[in-house]
Amino acid sequence: MEATIITPAYAQTMARYNAWQNENIYGAASRLPDNARTQDRGAFFGSIHATLNHILWADQMWLKRFGVGGGPLAISISEGLSQYSSWDALTAARKTCDSVIQDWADRLTPEKITANLNWHSAGAGRDMATPMGLAITHLFNHQTHHRGQVHVLLTASGIKPASTDLPFMP
Repeated sequence: MEATIITPAYAQTMARYNAWQNENIYGAASRLPDNARTQDRGAFFGSIHATLNHILWADQMWLKRFGVGGGPLAISISEGLSQYSSWDALTAARKTCDSVIQDWADRLTPEKITANLNWHSAGAGRDMATPMGLAITHLFNHQTHHRGQVHVLLTASGIKPASTDLPFMP
């Protein structure tokens, strides 16, 4: 796969979309009491809170691999499900991370996107390498995938988030 599948403008748009949708999902989830957010609902990561923790953990891990930020508090995927136990701490960390993502995307260049990314994956237990453009695409695709799961959990809880359609982004 070519490393030039995306542009800086794509990453900047997706960073804006990410922040917009996190505001949407976190705003909707904040209408639930803590016990409803942390209730195991049979989703892949169990609860709304754990799934949102996972998304944040993965974003922080990818940003660290991209050379931005210090990484997540938790070391492993499983620990990442509870790295922020309080809703307020999770929400604040999410907002901070979204700002970091936007700043990083705003500084991307075509040269950075076409470079290779090398890192050690503790989960895979080996060194990894992939085109940076593919890793950036994965960052945004992963967020969207798991936010979709949270959207379903919220909807099943009687909470309706606002539009998630990219063309309607303010």
